[in-house]
Amino acid sequence: MKKEDKGLLIDKIKEILSQYSVIYLADINMLDAERTSAFRREAFKQGIKVYCVKNTLLHKAMELSDEDYSGLYPALVGSTALLLSDTGNAPAKLIKGFRKKKETIPTFKAAYVEQTVFMGEENLEALVALKSKNELIADIVALLQSPAKNVVSALQSGGTKLHGVLETLSKKED
Repeated sequence: MKKEDKGLLIDKIKEILSQYSVIYLADINMLDAERTSAFRREAFKQGIKVYCVKNTLLHKAMELSDEDYSGLYPALVGSTALLLSDTGNAPAKLIKGFRKKKETIPTFKAAYVEQTVFMGEENLEALVALKSKNELIADIVALLQSPAKNVVSALQSGGTKLHGVLETLSKKED
């Protein structure tokens, strides 16, 4: 490959990386053509982009990027597939779901999620359990609504009790 072509590819990879806050590195090399197509289809359904890249080109693109991807450099060995998403746990769930047939493929190498680096297979479960930004917002809203609902409920039920007590007292005085 010519040096100019490599430069263009590096710029393209850098541009792609800048569009996503979640980057996963995996090895899907041992999947056959049918399983690779199934993996890519499932990734597409979940809004995850999958690219197979050369490690040296990816490394150079990461070096040129505004983000600090240096924690991912040790994972750039062997065959590398780049999984890009806007949801922190989506690629982890994809990898785990694809392994349900007692396979170890695809192999999780590393992830960069919201400026945090996760290295190695042992972190895959933690990434699956990681909540997305929207899920966290929904949890906070539910927590904030819960006390207000309890107060309203108590006032409504207390109002009928209070009304009953006052009515009883007013009849008692007659």
